[in-house]
Amino acid sequence: MYRMLISYDLISPRTDYDELYEYFQSFPKSRHPLESVWVVKTNKKQDTIRDELMRIVDANDKVLVVDITSCAAAWHNIPSEDWIKIGE
Repeated sequence: MYRMLISYDLISPRTDYDELYEYFQSFPKSRHPLESVWVVKTNKKQDTIRDELMRIVDANDKVLVVDITSCAAAWHNIPSEDWIKIGE
């Protein structure tokens, strides 16, 4: 399994996040540590996730998917729910 960090900018006039949140919550494990950032545990590769997200968001929206499975991390003022450990 991989840990993917997904970030997005939804360009106006979009205000409905429901379908996007449902997508992220469909993963076996997911965390939402920052407003436009999710970390998910998945068997999917980053390009697959990007393509699936592009079917949900608008054409002018921005999406970044990064495989963080083997990356080290440091953070400050992130909720203490051990979100970075979802790959364990």
